[in-house]
Parts: sequence; structure tokens; C-alpha cells
Amino acid sequence: MWLIYALLSAAAAAMVGIFGKMGLKDVDANTATAVRSVIMTLFLFAVVAFQGNLHKIPSIFEDKKAFFYISLTGVAGATSWIFYFLALKYGKVSQVAPVDKLSVVIAAIAAVIILGEKISLLGGIGIGLIAIGAILVALG
Repeated sequence: MWLIYALLSAAAAAMVGIFGKMGLKDVDANTATAVRSVIMTLFLFAVVAFQGNLHKIPSIFEDKKAFFYISLTGVAGATSWIFYFLALKYGKVSQVAPVDKLSVVIAAIAAVIILGEKISLLGGIGIGLIAIGAILVALG
């Protein structure tokens, strides 16, 4: 099931680049990012409400460790969006999106170092190919 969700995530993320580039033509990238985050917040609260899980929100604040790490993901995500939209404003989606996917390589390395995860030989080759592909796109 995770693979289906990951593929759907990739498809949705691809459209962020396309729609973002179209919307950034005459708009400040950071302002667009702020508006995007408000829309995402409203959308996500609607999803949580639809699932009947609004009552679970306070539990995140009760678990200090979970709240700390979730907060860090918010800061990291916002920082990523700021730089992604700035890159889209001045670059081509066909170059920005693949270079942005170096996050896959960085996440895999960080998972090994920080989380102690193991990567198979085949997985390592795939991650290496992603890195090489991103570099080739950036140079091209």
C-alpha cells in the first residue's frame, strides 16, 4: 500500500511544480508560498474533519516529543517550499523538479546516519542513480 501512496504523492508533487510555475509568473514567490500554506492548512483541516479526527488534534500537543518533531517538519517543509518556489520563479520546472528530488538522496543518507536504517545494494544503486540524474539535469 505504501507504494501506491508514494506514487500518488509523486504525481501530486509533480503538479506543484507545474501549477506553481504557472502561478508565479507575476507574483512574489514568498507571498505565493504563504498563500499556498494557508490553502493547504484549510484543505488538510477539511480532510481531518471529514475523517472525524478533529478530536485527535490536542493529543499532538500533549506529546512534547512528537510536537517538537512535527514542528521541525513544519519549519523544514516551509523552508523547502520557500526555496522551491524561488527556484521555480527563476528556473525551468524541468530542471528545478529533478534537482529538488536530491531530497530523496539526502533523506536516504540521513535515514542511515540518524535513524540507523539499512539500504540494500539495489536501493543504494537506485539512490546513486537519482543523484547522478539530478546532477546531469542541473548541468544540462
